Amino acid sequence: MQFNKSGERVFSNLMSGDWAHKQANEISRLPNTYRAMFVPIVAGSDKTTVSVGTGHQQYHPVYMSPGVLTNIARRAHGWSVMPIAFLPIPKVNESETKNPLYQRFVCQLYHSCLSIIFQPLKAAMTVPEVIMCPDGHYRRAIYGIGPYIADYPEQVWLAGIVQDWCPKCDAHPESLDAPNSLRRSHKGTEFLMSCFDPRILWSDYGIQCDVKPFTCAFPRADIHELLSPDLLHQIIKGTFKDHLVTWIGLYLHQAHGETRAKQIMKDIDRRISAVPSFPGLRRFPDGQNYMQWTGDDSKALMKVYLAAICGHVPPQMVQCFSAFLDFCYLARMNSLTTCDIQKLEAALTRFHHLRTIFLVTGVRENISLPRQHAMTYYSNSIRLFGSPNGLCSLITESKHIKAVKEPWRRSNRFNALIQMLCTLCRLDKLSAARDVFGSLGMMDGSTSSYASFISTGGVPRPRTNSEGDNLSEDDDLGPLDGPRVMSSFKLAVTPENGYPKDLEGLSQHIGQPHFSDALQRFLFLQSHPEAHPDDIVFDLAEFHFRSHISVFHSATAHFYSPSDVCGAGGMHRERIRAHPNWRGMHSRHDTVLVETGAGQHSIHGMTIARVLLFFSFIWEDTHYACALVHWLIPVGHEPDHETGLWVVKPEFDARHRHTLAVIHIDTIARGVHLLPIYGSNFLPESFHFSQSLDAFRAYFVNRYIDHYAYEFIV
Repeated sequence: MQFNKSGERVFSNLMSGDWAHKQANEISRLPNTYRAMFVPIVAGSDKTTVSVGTGHQQYHPVYMSPGVLTNIARRAHGWSVMPIAFLPIPKVNESETKNPLYQRFVCQLYHSCLSIIFQPLKAAMTVPEVIMCPDGHYRRAIYGIGPYIADYPEQVWLAGIVQDWCPKCDAHPESLDAPNSLRRSHKGTEFLMSCFDPRILWSDYGIQCDVKPFTCAFPRADIHELLSPDLLHQIIKGTFKDHLVTWIGLYLHQAHGETRAKQIMKDIDRRISAVPSFPGLRRFPDGQNYMQWTGDDSKALMKVYLAAICGHVPPQMVQCFSAFLDFCYLARMNSLTTCDIQKLEAALTRFHHLRTIFLVTGVRENISLPRQHAMTYYSNSIRLFGSPNGLCSLITESKHIKAVKEPWRRSNRFNALIQMLCTLCRLDKLSAARDVFGSLGMMDGSTSSYASFISTGGVPRPRTNSEGDNLSEDDDLGPLDGPRVMSSFKLAVTPENGYPKDLEGLSQHIGQPHFSDALQRFLFLQSHPEAHPDDIVFDLAEFHFRSHISVFHSATAHFYSPSDVCGAGGMHRERIRAHPNWRGMHSRHDTVLVETGAGQHSIHGMTIARVLLFFSFIWEDTHYACALVHWLIPVGHEPDHETGLWVVKPEFDARHRHTLAVIHIDTIARGVHLLPIYGSNFLPESFHFSQSLDAFRAYFVNRYIDHYAYEFIV
């Protein structure tokens, strides 16, 4: 079990959950298992199509991963999740696919193949097997079938149930969320099969009596318990995109008529495409008009959709989306405490209460949907298996590209499977060799330069953990290798050319004549830290600044964010930009969170600022790395009632000019994303997103832009 500093239970990796603890207790009662370690096997399977236009070529890979790995390692794009088998896909005429005998055969074949795949581990599930661990030590291991990753159609096959029924309980499809439903189990199913006719089992209990789950043949395994939450298909693509977003469109057509509804939908699309830039934010230039939505598309839309519908739909629908997003972001956290699980359950209760607006408005006649019903089991699954983000079908679907689709494209399409397996083996060996050669410093430079270096007596220098972490200037965010360290904020490595080096010339060049005033105020506070900024009185004519100023177009924030794309240690990085001509098209001046301490214009000690300039200079033998910013201050003392987001507005001085300030970059915590408050007015068709941070009077502070922001901005 895992606990934090305050003694609160933490659920993160698989081994931190109650299921692993229960398995260990059962194993301890077996003979000859003293001091043996438990190694659960996380498995997953998902059918994928590699060719749509040439005959719908499909494959059904099965993946496995050691359950002792962390969620971060399992989510990383490495080889912690391996393809270990391809399930057969019987080929028949389309008319035969509806034949009950064929469907029974396919299900039985499916479970028989899975039993064969796990059979080599069965003996070691009760008798310890001596294995060599990565640290070089030999240990006695007991294996076990762990959580199984699958989407809903696959879960129906795995659990041996009827379509539209729940694989975890016996709730009827017409009222899935009704109370007092009973949990499914192998023992319960066997008892029902001994009591009732197959037709009653099918109609009243949703059980296929001619399908026996493969886990029945293995110790300590019950597929109804082992089915893991599926964030991708149940939450991201299911409840959000396929349900809620679709229901908004249905409501608009029902409430406003087809013509007006199309106008509103187009305006929502324009709002989505008009959001300001942010590191890693996927843009939607045409709004929601995508032919095929991926999981990444749905996750990106989720970040900006809330502000886009405000003013066009009833407040309760906005609150419903807000409650759902709270549930989603809590469920996707890398680790959850007992308090977080309580927040998750409270968000689900709010969502269930608020979604009745779709019943009241006539959009839905009932809300009994398997993917939304699955949300009721998330809190229990988290207690059993830890955080769902390490057991999600996002992991297996991302493996399809490297494990199935790319090897298939390298084949000659004739008996492609054998060629694909050969390609996978070779790529695995090449990847391992590259890692070893890279750690020895043998991958630096080109082949010819390295050969010349060795021939002249050079010796390769092993690479340290800190090397290779430089983020490309064109990349906005990415993982940071190495262990967890303190957060930091650093200017770009190389200063920009074409800027005046003197203060007066630079002020004129960037169009900020009060830059000198802000810099003098900053330097005064550096030498008089006890002074209050509002009490400073000085004469600008006596300010003689002769240092050279270097200008930078970006800076990089490094911070611990294990729930986002990160390195093995959970570190994440993002690039903040202050660029006058980003990609030769428009200016880009990002917004940041600045640590200012508690005050009238702060959000829990943080103030939002827009970066106009990154620069550095030397003053009195001290190097300063700074940013010129203008402030945005909170509207009110609590978040907005509808969206749950803080609202900020630009701050102006007595002359109605933006309040400027020079701050040290060490006070910048990270970037922050702002969403315009559009109101009920339509956005002009020619509006460009580069104007968003200048065109509106107030903005939402978008805590849904990533997981770190959701946890950081409360």
